[in-house]
Amino acid sequence: MSKHQTKRLVVGLSLISLVVFLAACSNTPVTQSSSGFWDRYIIYNASQFILWLARIFGGNAGVGIIAFTLLVRILIFPLSYISTKSMGKQQAIAPQLKELQQKYSSKDTATQQKLREETQKLYAEAGVNPVMGCLPVVVQMPFMIALYQAIARTDALKSGTFLWMNLANADPYFVMPILAALFTAATSYVSMLAQPTRNASSWVMVAVSPLLILFMAFSFPSAISIYWVVTNAFSLGQTFLIQNPFKIRREREAAAQAERDRQKALAKARKRAYKR
Repeated sequence: MSKHQTKRLVVGLSLISLVVFLAACSNTPVTQSSSGFWDRYIIYNASQFILWLARIFGGNAGVGIIAFTLLVRILIFPLSYISTKSMGKQQAIAPQLKELQQKYSSKDTATQQKLREETQKLYAEAGVNPVMGCLPVVVQMPFMIALYQAIARTDALKSGTFLWMNLANADPYFVMPILAALFTAATSYVSMLAQPTRNASSWVMVAVSPLLILFMAFSFPSAISIYWVVTNAFSLGQTFLIQNPFKIRREREAAAQAERDRQKALAKARKRAYKR
């Protein structure tokens, strides 16, 4: 596992852990009397908006949670699009980047400086901004945390029922935790298929993220599990829309065939020139 791949793995797991940690840092119910900008104006208003959506859809809090989750995901879709495209470009130049790292593997100052210069040149030629791969994810974290806490800290959102579940309690049949984990695994797997190369870190991300979601959802209120199922299902559809691995594979195969044809034509041209 390369240093770059390890860093991406650590960042991904850290972001998941950050969401859970910040969401769980307070379990005090939010009301109109709550103090603090975050609780009073962000969490409280988010919870009231979910309840308003619930009233529109027949007064069911579970449906309100689904509607709000979808609305938030649609609003942050442009950020997700930028992030996915940026990561796709980075994956495309990963083989060239690995070659540079092997070429300038010496740890002396001059060699490392040359490696940085060549890496920046490669990024510029490919139109890659490494920061854009993670920045949109970081920007959307407050939205995700606000939604999570609005559900977890609003009694009215956990007092109702949805399908067979009491929103305040864990899913008694574990259907929602399993669905959340499956959608997470499917999203990670589809994203991995779009990568030009796959390695141990790719499979670790496919395995660890779903297991983490599954473990937490077993004990969390059903309201939270519903949120995870909807947002992860949305992520799966979004990944197919932006980063369809089958389309990307066809494009790569076509590009590789075009390069082989070009090399073959060059070889024939050289052969004819040699005969003359």
